Amino acid sequence: MEQRHLGRTGLRVSRMGLGTMTWGRDTDEHDAADQMKAYLDAGGNLVDTADVYADGEAEYMIGRLLDGYIPRSELVIATKAASVPYSERRFDGSRGHLLQALDHSLARLGTDHVDLWQLHAYDPSTPLEETLHALDLAVTSGRARYVGVSNFCGWQLAKAATWQSAAPGRVVVASTQMEYSLLQRGIEREVLPAALDLGVGLLPWSPLGRGVLTGKYRHAMPADSRGASAHMGPFVAPYLDEHSRRIVDALATAADGLGAAPIEVALAWVRDRPGVVSPIVGARNATQLRASLAAETVVLPTEIRSALEDVSQPMTGYPDHTWSQA
Repeated sequence: MEQRHLGRTGLRVSRMGLGTMTWGRDTDEHDAADQMKAYLDAGGNLVDTADVYADGEAEYMIGRLLDGYIPRSELVIATKAASVPYSERRFDGSRGHLLQALDHSLARLGTDHVDLWQLHAYDPSTPLEETLHALDLAVTSGRARYVGVSNFCGWQLAKAATWQSAAPGRVVVASTQMEYSLLQRGIEREVLPAALDLGVGLLPWSPLGRGVLTGKYRHAMPADSRGASAHMGPFVAPYLDEHSRRIVDALATAADGLGAAPIEVALAWVRDRPGVVSPIVGARNATQLRASLAAETVVLPTEIRSALEDVSQPMTGYPDHTWSQA
């Protein structure tokens, strides 16, 4: 698998990352080990997780795989902090909470450092300078090698990245992790232009449109799918409307013409968008993951790429383009 630099840093990551949001909930330890083996065999190295995935169980699973099964040096481990489920304060970006969360993540992962530590979301209740100071402390203490953000809107990303580059001793924001797919191109309005201008690498999450771009929902709701489950159904539902159906139909037509699967075409499209470093792909088992990894060899012809971009074009206008547009 090819590798790319993460933003303007020396860290190189595979151009497809392994997501672990289902680990410990829908994916058991055996299936997690099979996924990790398939991913490493394909040449991948970026494993993304978070302290809240399955209430920490995803990090525990990665830690158990590192314990005598996978050399630590083979993985670029990325985790996140700031999310506080089951609380009135949905996100906590205070320095105390973040550094404590990092220590807990390291304990679960069984390692003395993570390669990429990310803020899971913006916390409007904490001064941004305090939140960003926690990132500096994580790196200077050796507990993190690089830092990034996630789910920041355009001005939040620009403010954070600019603050971090404004004075010596601050750690640059290497990456931003955002939802991005043919079904969700909203970041192209402000987040992506900011990332490109500031040299921040993009790590797309849910690059398969919450599973809808696999095509499995085109004709029916599979009983064993996320869309049919009680806890994930509301997450998938927004992409089962008529607008999404037109995009999925166009994707299926393109895939048929290329002799590829829709999942491969969808991933190839987002992988090669400007600013993208590594889409984060999640799966319940190794069979699903291998279907995604097959996208590594797919190169989309210009006409196919243009057709997919036309049918999925996001709404834009003032001030995204020019002041003269309505």
